[in-house]
Amino acid sequence: MQDLGTWDYVIVGAGSAGCVLANRLSEDPNVNVLLLEAGKDDNYIWVHIPVGYLYCMGNPRTDWGFHTARDPGLNGRSLMYPRGKVIGGCSSINGMIYMRGQAQDYDRWRQFGLSGWGWDDVLPYFKKSEDHYDLNDDLHGQGGGVRVEEQRLSWDILDAFREACAQSGIPKIDDFNRGDNFGASYFQVTQRSGWRWNVAKGFLRPAMKRPNLRVITQAHASRIVVENSRASALELDVDGAPSKVTVAGELVLSAGAIGSPQLLELSGIGHPDILASAGVDVAHAMPSIGKNLQDHLQLRTIFKVQNAVTLNQMVHSWFGKAKIGLQYALTRSGPMSMAPSQLGVFAKSDPSFEAANVEYHVQPLSLDKFGDPLHRFPAITASVCNLRPESRGHCHITSPNKADQPEILPNYLSTEIDRKVAADSIRLTREIMSAPALAIHQPEEYLPGADYQSDAQLAQAAGDIGTTIFHPVGTCRMGSDAQSVVDDRLKLRGINGLRIADASIMPAITSGNTNAPTIMIAEKAADMIREDRRQMAASVRLP
Repeated sequence: MQDLGTWDYVIVGAGSAGCVLANRLSEDPNVNVLLLEAGKDDNYIWVHIPVGYLYCMGNPRTDWGFHTARDPGLNGRSLMYPRGKVIGGCSSINGMIYMRGQAQDYDRWRQFGLSGWGWDDVLPYFKKSEDHYDLNDDLHGQGGGVRVEEQRLSWDILDAFREACAQSGIPKIDDFNRGDNFGASYFQVTQRSGWRWNVAKGFLRPAMKRPNLRVITQAHASRIVVENSRASALELDVDGAPSKVTVAGELVLSAGAIGSPQLLELSGIGHPDILASAGVDVAHAMPSIGKNLQDHLQLRTIFKVQNAVTLNQMVHSWFGKAKIGLQYALTRSGPMSMAPSQLGVFAKSDPSFEAANVEYHVQPLSLDKFGDPLHRFPAITASVCNLRPESRGHCHITSPNKADQPEILPNYLSTEIDRKVAADSIRLTREIMSAPALAIHQPEEYLPGADYQSDAQLAQAAGDIGTTIFHPVGTCRMGSDAQSVVDDRLKLRGINGLRIADASIMPAITSGNTNAPTIMIAEKAADMIREDRRQMAASVRLP
């Protein structure tokens, strides 16, 4: 077995959290840091061209290629479940939308007994990581590793949808990241001058100049070695060669909501019954690992339109394709620069909700499912998701082989309230589409279809048209209770020297896209790790 030496900090996963941690922890020249990534480098052209997400998701060069189990809530369908397998992780293949969520999301975490995780506590970390193109004030920051810019295109049909929202009681706003995101606006994105800006560019590349940081790619973790209730080492394969790393300080898992629970269970840390059924011996019983999976299910409503230019028409002609390519080559703008979703809307599916409980991702295009060609008729897609679903799923290993994907079952639409929100969301979409601002475009419902009217019919339709929006969280839940996986300092209960810092620790999903909150978690985790090291050093020096 290849010996990779002894390290103060070993970080598993060079994704959105791992790259931030590698940067912040290696700022201390007195420690050495090892960052491990199962995927390859991000030197792949489609990582950097914004529209390249189409060629990265489902591509083994950049994606783990997961699929969900057949989900009863989706009427027995299985979904592709992309997760970044590349330097930069999901920030290299995601939709580039910069979204913090709502202030009440984090205040709710604090109400769970999680000291230091309220909105006022986490806002400084959002500001620290941000490099906003325009604002540097009480709510936004500049100079951080996350470049945030406006999109470099607009569509008349989306402007009309935004106006229709205003006519439906959803105001026009200019910023989704002030703590209350109720309203309609174009999303701001993690781009710089028309190129994707991933965490590798913002955090990892600058840090790799330091002599105390080493990054190893194609390094697939196999097992955490636990000795005397401490994470003492990590076994892994590097380019297929069995290897071992000794952990002198802390092992930090940043492999995400799928990868982190998977590695823990492969290491014998988890529910004894799950481990036994997978053929893994128990090293530390922890029944909550892999539970509490939450995700945003988007309902892809599609409306045919008239008297409007959509991407559907543009891509079905050689002239249109040439124009798109030339526009990007000359100005780094146009459809090749666009995020998967351009216009965002945060609304209430029912007026009784205190704050926005649904989010729209509106696109000037339509297709049957991801990966299929665009329709030949002009249309728009108004995808709407329940921001705070009550449904809970799981992610568990089914064998001791790390190459076997875990069973991922989100259990979408498994509660009555989630089915009701789904039905009301489709009704709200119809209301917006019938507003005067869209009358000139004569919208005609294509999916799910106007025949679906009752709550039961619309819930059935939601199961047919719903798909993931790629926001899995919660499988290594942070909490103040004994059943939680990590405490409020992200330390795994019962094992010393082991923390988790990624989206898996979220006790409840945030009200929006999850990449920025994951980066915030890593920023806060790095501060806690360094603070604990200083306190330990101080205690050793005491007489």
